[in-house]
Amino acid sequence: MIIIIDYDTGNTRNVQKALNYVGLENKISADPIEIQAADGLILPGVGAFSLAMEELKKRGLVNVIQAAAKKDTPILGVCLGMQLLLDGSLENGFTEGLGLIEGLCERLPDDPNLLVPHMGWNELIVTHETALTKEVNGKYVYFVHSYYADCEPDVIDALAQYSIKIPAMISKGNIYGTQFHPEKSSEAGLMILNGFKEVVEHANIAGD
Repeated sequence: MIIIIDYDTGNTRNVQKALNYVGLENKISADPIEIQAADGLILPGVGAFSLAMEELKKRGLVNVIQAAAKKDTPILGVCLGMQLLLDGSLENGFTEGLGLIEGLCERLPDDPNLLVPHMGWNELIVTHETALTKEVNGKYVYFVHSYYADCEPDVIDALAQYSIKIPAMISKGNIYGTQFHPEKSSEAGLMILNGFKEVVEHANIAGD
């Protein structure tokens, strides 16, 4: 069972529809017991980093997510959910994140020819093959964001060119993130979610 973590700042219903389409049994929940027992977790998110972290803390979910990561539960962060995986964000001052992948969330640089927020379809440039990236090099995915993950190259799996090369997909061990919305990214997004399905199934076999 995949748990889509519910903390009132995520695009949970669309994520659920996409998971249903790729055949991943799932449930939207904020119950710590269900989250701890899950085969995999998806952390969606839209909006401000600080408000999202505040909601996770209010629901007592920060330690629950961190504990799941330590026991090798596959976790996928989507859009703001990916940014929350980092050490923190500089949006409206510094806010501490979940600390599951090293990096900081920073505002996209201004460019006279490009708008912020970055909104629309961009090509993926795969830099590291994982179960999630193996078939998506050159595919287009849908972004909506004003901040990006400033990470070391060893955790970046795919980039997208905008005013800078944006880390579009990151990972470390069992932790994965997409800056874009796979649930809004048509065929490419479904391929990525299928890749996460493979990760979850492999983790379950290894755990048996």
